[in-house]
Amino acid sequence: MPCAAGDAISPDAIGRNAIGRNAIGRNAIGRNAIGRNAIGRNAIGRNAIGRVAESGPGALTGTVQGVKNLLVTGGAGFIGSNFVHYLMEHTDVSVTVLDKLTYAGNRASLEGLLADRFELVVGDIADAAVVDPLTERTDAVVHYAAESHNDNSLHDPRPFLDTNIIGTYTLLEAARRYGKRFHHISTDEVYGDLELDDPERFTESTPYNPSSPYSSTKAASDLLVRAWVRSFGVQATISNCSNNYGPYQHVEKFIPRQITNVIDGVRPRLYGEGLNVRDWIHANDHSSAVWTILTRGEIGQTYLIGADGERNNRDVVELILTGMGRPADAYDHVVDRAGHDMRYAIDSTKLRTELGWTPGFQHFDQGLRETIAWYRENEPWWRPQKAATESKYTELGQ
Repeated sequence: MPCAAGDAISPDAIGRNAIGRNAIGRNAIGRNAIGRNAIGRNAIGRNAIGRVAESGPGALTGTVQGVKNLLVTGGAGFIGSNFVHYLMEHTDVSVTVLDKLTYAGNRASLEGLLADRFELVVGDIADAAVVDPLTERTDAVVHYAAESHNDNSLHDPRPFLDTNIIGTYTLLEAARRYGKRFHHISTDEVYGDLELDDPERFTESTPYNPSSPYSSTKAASDLLVRAWVRSFGVQATISNCSNNYGPYQHVEKFIPRQITNVIDGVRPRLYGEGLNVRDWIHANDHSSAVWTILTRGEIGQTYLIGADGERNNRDVVELILTGMGRPADAYDHVVDRAGHDMRYAIDSTKLRTELGWTPGFQHFDQGLRETIAWYRENEPWWRPQKAATESKYTELGQ
């Protein structure tokens, strides 16, 4: 996902000189447009977001330089709830979750948390009247909330603009107003995709080239964070992560949909030939990486999060089937998604070398086995979502 801007942006960079290797416009800024040479000639650091990026890394402890209270947006969703559970287990911070509880948010994902360290506030991140008082009383904001399903963005893009762009703007203004530390969660999809035979991987220097309403709105939100760092001195960092899997993921998503279909005796369905490659990371490893960035990261920097988990979709389906005692070929092909990106791959060298992070799940197969076991053992959590999700896919012929 994000990083700092590369070769200085000329007066007409947005337009004829668009950002990105495959940007629309004949004079793209170039390969390092969002990269090595940060936005602004006085930026601090190779991938600095802006010239005010001058704070150094802090120690990795149970608090973040005195931070005792965190506001986590989207904390009832898949990745956000995993982060909240991680905080409860590995730190002593108190957490307020702000979540709109759309279909993707689930109170049950937060059950059993300590009442004296956890609070759920139901509200919209685009509503300043809700966001401002919560931001004022916290020490830092970790922003997970987003509309994130590509298929939904193709059907109705508007909620993606409202949440991913206006919501991020509202949070940034609150962080600016009250002087709060801000960490923005983003996606590797802002970089577009790679060819299947391309040896390259995304780095903090890769130019943005989003291909869907979802990834475009996430790219826009990343750029807002950069602008608020440079223009207003907001103390922010950004992380861009590869595809997550693990507990508490909605059954509309690729891995849990296939697992729950097999549990129900339904053959998994695979887009196209299934050759599209994703770089998988367990949600617990994503959580530990975000905590590392929050506690050790340099203000104004972007960090890519990945666990070297490249697999094509066909291989993943076959691993699920064999891991659940079914023949590897017991799946059906369906019409491919429009604009389906071919390959994502993350190079997380910066995060590993500068901040000392490593993933706990070194092998995708291990994490997948644990994920299969979780869905088998937690049917009451996912069952209420299943019928409506499959009905929706049926309408789309998928």
